[in-house]
Amino acid sequence: MFSDNDEQDLEETKVYIPNTATNEITDNSDLIMEESSYYMYHAAQTGFPCLSFSVVPDNLGESRTEFPMTGYLVAGTQADQSNRNSVIIIKMSNLHKTYKEGNPSDSDEEDILDDSPNLDVKSIRHIGAINRIRHALIPNKHIISTWSDTGCIHLWDISKELFLIDHNDINGSENSRQNRRSSLFTFSGHEAEGFAMDWSKTAHGRLLTGDLKRDIYLWNPINETWIVDQGSFKGHTESVEDLQWSPNEDSVFASCSADRTVKFWDIRVARHKACMISIVAHEDDVNVISWNRNDPFLLSGGDDGILNVWDLRRLQSKSPVATFKHHQSAITTVEWHPTDSTVFAAAGADDQLTIWDVALEKDMEAQDEHEDIDIPAQLLFIHQGQKNIKELHWHSQLSGVIISTAQNGFNIFKTISV
Repeated sequence: MFSDNDEQDLEETKVYIPNTATNEITDNSDLIMEESSYYMYHAAQTGFPCLSFSVVPDNLGESRTEFPMTGYLVAGTQADQSNRNSVIIIKMSNLHKTYKEGNPSDSDEEDILDDSPNLDVKSIRHIGAINRIRHALIPNKHIISTWSDTGCIHLWDISKELFLIDHNDINGSENSRQNRRSSLFTFSGHEAEGFAMDWSKTAHGRLLTGDLKRDIYLWNPINETWIVDQGSFKGHTESVEDLQWSPNEDSVFASCSADRTVKFWDIRVARHKACMISIVAHEDDVNVISWNRNDPFLLSGGDDGILNVWDLRRLQSKSPVATFKHHQSAITTVEWHPTDSTVFAAAGADDQLTIWDVALEKDMEAQDEHEDIDIPAQLLFIHQGQKNIKELHWHSQLSGVIISTAQNGFNIFKTISV
């Protein structure tokens, strides 16, 4: 039985569902995370905000589910001064399970406090804030690309830093010292800075970059360096916001733009003819796209707050096969689950990170019981607590783990939903 105090607590505790008519909580109310909704939840900060990052694959095994977990990231800072920026290589270890069924004893709580996660960091000095950073595993090398707000794109080999971070700094003090060294390769041919960038999953070392002046450049590796094609892919009438290589075809990629379109290209065709299909995907800027690794679907998110799913076999219809409206502001990041082809995650300027399953259908009986709650049937989970979320990524080797970055730091979590 519950005591009177317990009954009072239950009456005062309400589920907070953003954007619903039943939400009576004001902006000044305290929101408390329901810990039982997370198998794991950790937060981390790295000093200056890192508004772009990439998961670094490791050799610790695939589809890992056992706790504690270990993972690696590479991130780029946006410091208050151009010369204070860094590429940050991060090892997250001892990521323990944070939710335990039942009521933990005092000793259990002490164990959890003593058993806090570890964050080991290496850094490389970088001139200019990092708009976007991406990782590529090229045979025997961990290569990253950085889009700087100076308008340059740099390539770096972070293999040494990953080795040192795993061997507890043989040099002792190097962990706290910023490494000052030159990049492997720098390209300054873009007429403006940009954000769009993607490494090919099928052709090692092949890279695409897109800028605010509408140009897309193709990079190809040759003899330990890179050649950037002189001619750019042209077709968008506004800034190129995101790029995605096909996970299956090494000559096909997709782009999205502030001109409201998503375009599909074939690099084997002459540049002026390379755009194969163009669709008006949103009513406003298209900010982000994600190409499903397992099924022929592309996901897009726009300034209109809408998420659209496109069936690549039916692009001629120029209509999405699914549309989801929940976010109240611009979508800033989307990504399909690496193995579950119907699940994706998204986040927006409304400070919500959402997880969806497009295979779910509306439960009419449950709808009748909760007529006052109007949320899409495919919406699995809402994660909050971060401000100005910029990027999220599933960790492809840690089953169900999502990492997100925002103005107030990183969240690393695994929900009960996926």
